[in-house]
This record gives sequence, C-alpha cells and structure tokens, in this order.
Amino acid sequence: MTDVLIIGSGGAGLTAALKAKELGASVIIAGKTYPTHSQTSMAQGGINASLANVESDSVEAHIADTIKSAQGLCDEAMVRTMCTQAPQTIAWLERLGVPFSRLDNGGVGTQTIAQRQMGGASAKRACYAQDYTGLKILHTLYDTCLKEEIEFLDEHYLLNLIVEEAAVKGATFLDIRTGEVKQIDAKSVIIATGGYGSLYHGYTTNAYGASGDGIAAVLRAGGAVSDMEFIQFHPTALKHSGILISESARGEGGYLVNSQGERFVDELKPRDVVARAIFKEFQKGLEVFLDLRHLGEAKLLELLPQEIALCKLHERIDPACELIPIKPVAHYCMGGIEVDNQLRVSALRGCYAVGECANAKIHGANRLGGNSLLEITTFGAIAAQNAVHYAAQHQVKEADEAQLTQDRHTLETLFNQEHDINFYEHREALGKLLYENVGIIRDNVQLTEAMQAVSIMQSQTIQMGLADKNPTNNTHLIDFLEFKNAMMLAALIIKAALQRDESRGAHFKIGFESANDAMFKHSITLSKETEV
Repeated sequence: MTDVLIIGSGGAGLTAALKAKELGASVIIAGKTYPTHSQTSMAQGGINASLANVESDSVEAHIADTIKSAQGLCDEAMVRTMCTQAPQTIAWLERLGVPFSRLDNGGVGTQTIAQRQMGGASAKRACYAQDYTGLKILHTLYDTCLKEEIEFLDEHYLLNLIVEEAAVKGATFLDIRTGEVKQIDAKSVIIATGGYGSLYHGYTTNAYGASGDGIAAVLRAGGAVSDMEFIQFHPTALKHSGILISESARGEGGYLVNSQGERFVDELKPRDVVARAIFKEFQKGLEVFLDLRHLGEAKLLELLPQEIALCKLHERIDPACELIPIKPVAHYCMGGIEVDNQLRVSALRGCYAVGECANAKIHGANRLGGNSLLEITTFGAIAAQNAVHYAAQHQVKEADEAQLTQDRHTLETLFNQEHDINFYEHREALGKLLYENVGIIRDNVQLTEAMQAVSIMQSQTIQMGLADKNPTNNTHLIDFLEFKNAMMLAALIIKAALQRDESRGAHFKIGFESANDAMFKHSITLSKETEV
C-alpha cells in the first residue's frame, strides 16, 4: 500500500508527486499515457506571477484581474492563495531548472525572467519560455521526478475508485499493455487527470485523451461536479486542424482581422469576448485571420518559434508574410470535480483533486490566460501536503477486491458485447453536436436537441461493442471507455447549461444575454444521478 496514489501524470500530478516525496511519503503516479504526452505541453503562452520585471504590477492586481474574469463565480480566498504564492512557485520552478526566457536587465534570479501580457491582464505578468512554456515546465518536472526515483505506472487506464464507507482506498486500472485489470491500494488518492475538452472531438485544441476519465470516476464513486457548463473556447486555433496558436502571438502584438482586412476586437480582451467577436464575424459570412506580418521574421523566430513551425506544418503558410486562418475551438474546462478549499473531493474522504479536472473556484466563468499553469503547480503542492497529512493521520486497511472483481467482469462482458454500431462515428457526431449546440453561443432549443441526441447515443451503447477482441494494447477498448465517460459528462454539461438562463463568461445564451446575479451568481453542482 502506498501513502499517496496520484492518478494523472501531467503538470499537476508531477508537482504533487514531488511535494509528497519531499514530505517523506511513498508515491505512485499512474497515467493512461506518458507524462510528456499530457495536455500541460499545450499551455504555450506563460505562467502568471506578479514579479513586475517588465512593468509595474502587484499581487493585488493579479487577484483583481482573476476575480474580474471569473465574473462572480470564484472563491476569493482560493484566488488570493494562488496569486500570493505565484512568485514562490516561479522561484521553485526556476530552481528545478525551467529555462525561462530572460531579460538583460542586470537583475538576479527571478528578477531576470521575461514577462508578456495575456488577455484580460492589466500588466505584463506571464513568465514564459518562448512559446514552449508548458512543455518546458512539464519536462523539467518529469526529469526531477525521475531523479527522485518516483514510481510511474504508465499506460494504466483508470477504471474506478475503490470506496468503502465513503472513504477512497485506492483505484482499479487496466494495464493497457498486458490487458490485466489491477488494484492499487493507497492511504490517500489525488486525482489529476485533466479536463474534458476532447468531448468536442474535431473542434478542440485538446488531445483525444482529455476525456474526463477522473471526473467520471469520481461521479461513479459518489462525488459531485460543478460549473460544467463553462467551456473556454480559445480564439485562435488553426482553421483546418484545430491546432492551438498561443495567446502569446497576440500578446506580442498580433492582430485579428476579417477577410475585409478590418480589425474588429481588442485582441487582449478576455478569451470569451474575443471568441464571441470572431464567431459573429463568421455569422456575417466573413473569415478571420491572425496577422503577425508586421512583427517581422526575426522577432517571430525569437519569441514564437513553435507557432511559426505549426503554421508551416499544418497550414502550409509562412506567418512572416501570410495571414493565418483561424477559428475558436474548445480549449479549457473551468468546471470539474467539486472540491473544498483543501482540494478535498466532496463526499469522498481521503480523495483530493487538482488541476483542470477539479473546480477549485479559481477560474469561475472564464479563465485568464497564464493562470492554468499557475494553478497546477501551486495547488499541486497544496493537494500533496493535504494528502500526505491525511495518510499520516489515518489508519487505512487494504480494501477488499469487490471493485476489482466487478471491473474484470465488466470488461469481459464488453468483449462479448455485439458491435452493430460503430462508436467512432458517434464520437465524431458528439463532437460536432457539442460544438454546434453547446458551443460559443447557445440557446435553449439547441441545448434541448443536444440532450435528446446524447440520450439516444447513451441508449445505443449496448450495440457499440468492440470489433477488436485483442486483450493487449487494445486502443479500441480505451477509446470506447473514454467515449462512455464522454457521454456521461456531455449530459451534465448540457443539463447545467440548460439551467443557467443567463449569460456569464464563457456561457452565452440567446434570450438571456445579461448576467442575472439574483438567480445565478453561484455554481450549479450536479451528481451522477441528481442535482445537489
């Protein structure tokens, strides 16, 4: 039995592992893929901290910007904790070896870290490593975990949490390589499995694996979720591939123009505002482009090398001399597992959640660019501290094998299930349905149609078996399990969106174009079966 079982090997999970190990706990990290494949690598633009290296800034300004963007749905105490600890988080990352871009300003240590402005920020606050910030942080954390000899169980797909008397005592996993169903007993568990952006399949910057598996497992175990309706659509993804073009491109001075060559929005407004402005241009029959030509090739190669490479690879264009065709796509999930201010999962003792899978009440209705990397590193450490403390204070006996036996039987049944319907076609259809009906601009008629369509899909899963019966390295099996989780979460997203008859942040509803504080200045919290 391990002291702390961390499920998810992205930035949040790796940070939690390092902190737990530092505190003397035994740690296992289980992830369905490899750490370097995690969504953390997609956070290109920067990580916020009020260092004031480039211009005047303060912790209070960072707090104010975050609260303003959240539009009434954040916990100010949690925001204050994150923003106040941000400079220390940056110092910690620097000590680990994150290669931040630097200023030639005669300073020392973190005083030399370069900073840029992100949308919704009142100052140049985002510390960056060119446009590879998340990737550099991720690799540095992973390298440090390897040096600390932390145990990794890669390619282990989470099936279910093991719960006895409302306490989480471990989890069951499918070893993808061998096909074996395993049980891992733990004194405490941290869920760090990321968001659910891949539900918008074909219309998202997220990898296929961002399917909300940890969130679904918590729901099955008796936990709750909140703010599921708030999906952030990043304004600038490549038109034909959905590949992210970082906000740093606009932070460095890029323009948004329509096909008539007109600028139509302040490029550094919050993401929900910019995404809706682009969508309205589309409704006029116009295309939208990101224009970086005026920045010059030398500056682009110095500050935005990844964006240049992505444009050349996926769009066959050179941003130094050509316009970049873009569209908004699903990028980040503000909602997730309901947790308290200690990051404890509601109704499940010994279980914590951190990162995009959790709703720590930081982002509210709209996340600020640069705050996601800050959340996973700052709160990853806090989750670890609390999990280690719980493990030390509670005598936990190993769980029985009831959940293990049940999950083995479930998979055996699935392999014998008929496969008259191709679930891959329904995965594509679900992505298109959510983008069109539960997207940037919503209305209750389309939301109701979406709920009906998802209900039909759910009823057809009994006919969506597996054509591939191989028990080892069966990617079809993983894809199908992810799809079942996606349908569960899709229904909750739509349910919450239907209930929220107002417009707030990333949730904009026709017929209810203003915020209604009297009725909806609170989170909508749901469980698997009923509203809480």
